[in-house]
Amino acid sequence: MEARQIPTFPSKLTGSFKGIIEAVDGVLRITKIECHYELVIPQGKREAAERALNVFEKGCPVAQTLKGCVQFDHQWTIEEEE
Repeated sequence: MEARQIPTFPSKLTGSFKGIIEAVDGVLRITKIECHYELVIPQGKREAAERALNVFEKGCPVAQTLKGCVQFDHQWTIEEEE
């Protein structure tokens, strides 16, 4: 976001996460992580923010570490400042 002149600090970006646990072959595993981000952006930056969020997983160290083991579902709510 910062590269697109969209500030995220101190409270412009928050997230909530939910792990889905299933029994796979009789063993409990986290099989999916649902991620919801809430982003407050300056007016006129929605397109840039959506582009950044659409490629977020490629740069996320957690998602890259768990790739192939855990499915990620990224969703977001974007609010433009007035």
